[in-house]
Amino acid sequence: MNEPSFLNSGVKPTNTPHRHSKSSPEIALPQQLFAPGASTISALYIHIPFCFHKCHYCDFYSLVDDPTKTGDRQPLFLQALCRELRLRAGQTALRPRTLFIGGGTPTFLRIDLWEQFLQELRELHILDHLEEFTVEANPETVTAPLLQLLRDAGVNRLSMGAQSFQPGLLKMLERWHDPRNVGHAVALARAAGFTRINLDLIFATPGQTLDMLEDDLTQALALQPDHLSCYGLTYEPQTALFHRLQQGLVQRTEEDLELAMYAQVIARLAAARFEHYEISNWAAPPGNRSNKSLTPSANPKSKIQNPKSPTSPDNRCLHNMLYWTNAHWLGCGPSAASHVQGWRWKNEPHLGHYLDHTAAHAGLPPIMDIEHLPPDRRIGEQLMLGLRLREGLEISWLDQHIPPHHPRRAVLAELLALDMLAYSPTHLHLTARGLPVADTVIAKLL
Repeated sequence: MNEPSFLNSGVKPTNTPHRHSKSSPEIALPQQLFAPGASTISALYIHIPFCFHKCHYCDFYSLVDDPTKTGDRQPLFLQALCRELRLRAGQTALRPRTLFIGGGTPTFLRIDLWEQFLQELRELHILDHLEEFTVEANPETVTAPLLQLLRDAGVNRLSMGAQSFQPGLLKMLERWHDPRNVGHAVALARAAGFTRINLDLIFATPGQTLDMLEDDLTQALALQPDHLSCYGLTYEPQTALFHRLQQGLVQRTEEDLELAMYAQVIARLAAARFEHYEISNWAAPPGNRSNKSLTPSANPKSKIQNPKSPTSPDNRCLHNMLYWTNAHWLGCGPSAASHVQGWRWKNEPHLGHYLDHTAAHAGLPPIMDIEHLPPDRRIGEQLMLGLRLREGLEISWLDQHIPPHHPRRAVLAELLALDMLAYSPTHLHLTARGLPVADTVIAKLL
């Protein structure tokens, strides 16, 4: 699970907001964003773009890495990434609460490079105050030595892409892992000491039935994950799956069936006592399994010094909670997005440009899509983010930021009357009726 592309209830959160401006010079960012003490970076996202295969539905920036055809790019990338991290750590005190390493396939990075990378993070003191340290993993690319290295370094959350346990559906998605290897990878992770493991599932894949989805949920729950992310399949432009759709080679799942699948996910995970805390995310109950190694300090080999305890004892993804509550985050690596003091930008999704620019400008990445949100847009974005959470937005925040006669109040009244939104004693939240069409509901408030 990566980061915020938020509107559609079926869209996997991504670290790259959808912006359409061309590349812009760094001078467009105000220098005070990185002045000492100017901003507290709560979350750090690092993008590792390499994969051994490009899945047909994936629109994240990634590159198939085959040294026999492209040369050995991994060491060059790591050098550039470390340059960027040194620059940002020198500009501001980079002591995030959470660190999320996504991709691409981070576990496709060679283990010797992982050792160098983790050492760099330690030397820059980025790990000093982490509450949550997540790495995305692919069942086909994890090994016992790599998992032990990650756990010993303080990684305390693993997010694994299962997507489905049906071979035919995996073939449709162009996922190349054997479904049986998901359980094997989870077992390796448990043996290494991980007690917070997330599994990703995708539903509404062409050809999927309700019985297939039920089997996917049964097999996923049998692995006793601590968190599940379940996304309806989306056809993102520029993906191979989207082009197959346009050519008539695949057909979308009918809307009524997709809605029934989402309802099935909700009901099945509720029966398993998972907390549905965000549109597409469920956390296992706190007592689901031992939390002894929830924090790095519980591992005697951990190199993280004096880590803080997690804010809450549950299994929610704290990193994504910081996105959904509109905290400040920084992204490093090609395509990674950032949000600091109302400014948004992202690094260019181009490895060659990234390598050349960081080498020529002392670690400065090539950036694009620079945007400074005006106050009303910030309010709209907070509505968009906050309503993704099942608990919703605090009424006190609404009263403070949306005056009684603001046009949004009329929209809120309409959505309340349609039973798309409702009030709890303290929050405004999506209803069971509004949840499956959250993208439409939220869009009305932007």
